Amino acid sequence: MSHLSIDGFAGGGGASEGLRMAGVEVSIAINHDPAAIRMHTVNHPKTLHLTEDIFQVDLSKYLKPDDVVDVMWASPDCTSHSKAKGGQPREAGLRILPWAVHKLCKQILTATGHLPKMLFMENVEEIQDWGALDDKGHPIPEKKGEDYQKFIQAMKDLGFTFDCRTLVAADYGAPTTRKRWYAVFRSDGKPIRFPVPSHNRYGTDGLKKWVPVADKLDFTDLGSSIFERKKPLAEATLKRIANGIDKFIIKNPDPYILPDKFAMPFLIQYHSETKTGDARGQTVTEPIQTLDTSNRYALVTLFITEFYKTGTGQEVTEPLHTITTSPGHFGLVSVFLIKYYGTGCGQTVGEPLATITTKDRFGMVSTILTQKGEHYVIGDIWFRMLKPEELKLAQGFPKDYVIDHDTEGHRYPVKDQVAKIGNSVVPIMAMKIAKANLESEEQEE
Repeated sequence: MSHLSIDGFAGGGGASEGLRMAGVEVSIAINHDPAAIRMHTVNHPKTLHLTEDIFQVDLSKYLKPDDVVDVMWASPDCTSHSKAKGGQPREAGLRILPWAVHKLCKQILTATGHLPKMLFMENVEEIQDWGALDDKGHPIPEKKGEDYQKFIQAMKDLGFTFDCRTLVAADYGAPTTRKRWYAVFRSDGKPIRFPVPSHNRYGTDGLKKWVPVADKLDFTDLGSSIFERKKPLAEATLKRIANGIDKFIIKNPDPYILPDKFAMPFLIQYHSETKTGDARGQTVTEPIQTLDTSNRYALVTLFITEFYKTGTGQEVTEPLHTITTSPGHFGLVSVFLIKYYGTGCGQTVGEPLATITTKDRFGMVSTILTQKGEHYVIGDIWFRMLKPEELKLAQGFPKDYVIDHDTEGHRYPVKDQVAKIGNSVVPIMAMKIAKANLESEEQEE
């Protein structure tokens, strides 16, 4: 008799890694994507890897009558359930993927005589609204939640007990605020349990404060100046930078300042803003928001110098005079201009102002900051996209988890690394969910 564990939608291995952190080595991993399987293999070399369509795989080929499946994890594709889809049509073929989980459980029952003792599922919280689509692929409001209820009832009819929660990963020590639906199905008669939060946003009520994404960022690499790039940043990006400076630095009573007080970093997000002047992004003092399958995060760093109030000023429409931060000279190194229409990446105030039109085509960010009694001005603004390794750590993977090459040493493109990370289960959450129920099993014994 063998005691087995199965990852039904293995991807790059987030759930499998979380199960390993909980003391459970995955026996069988299933995924249709060869690239995902290769990433999983380099990190879990002892696992049996099945590169197959989840609806086509036949687990009975790999199971014996006396085998016991102790743990199974399943995270079906969430994109056609997620609110991130907005008003776009859904893909019916992706929405039915939970039924593949039902199919696999029936195969296990037939082959071994028993259901998996514990089945864990993860998805976006909107899966609970899963219902029929109209001819154009849009959810039918009157059918909201019907397919979800049918699926849950079918799982109960197999012999499972069921409970679910919507949990935020940051509340359990992960450096991301990713919110997901987690379900626990049990067939062994033991109680279903969910982990108790260990953190909250402010570190109140005896809990720890959320883990900041700053802990996972490489501040030895701050990128390069936005004013010295061979290819200027897009106007939309420059607007995001300007809006981010206003929101996360100027109007923030306590912005993050690097220990040696030479720079203030924050993150911007490459998502469509919902209103003019909105800033999609965050400070680095909080966990990172939900990661996508493409890199949507950039690090913006403001280089700061101490500001001295004495000296003579000038109009920003004039070419800037010699700049120093010494008393009696100019401290106005804190201004940059962005064209909101037309082309161009903006300018520093060390240049004459471009042609002024009858429309308001320039936005000005001018910062003289007072933080904890100290006055600062911005001398330069640097920019870079977040690295896959940073995104990996922000998703809660351990530092030694391999995402850049396969077992044969072939390297993955950056976009593939990011996609696998964004598609993954937060390992810390898989660990916490599994441990809560494994411990309940031990206590019952």
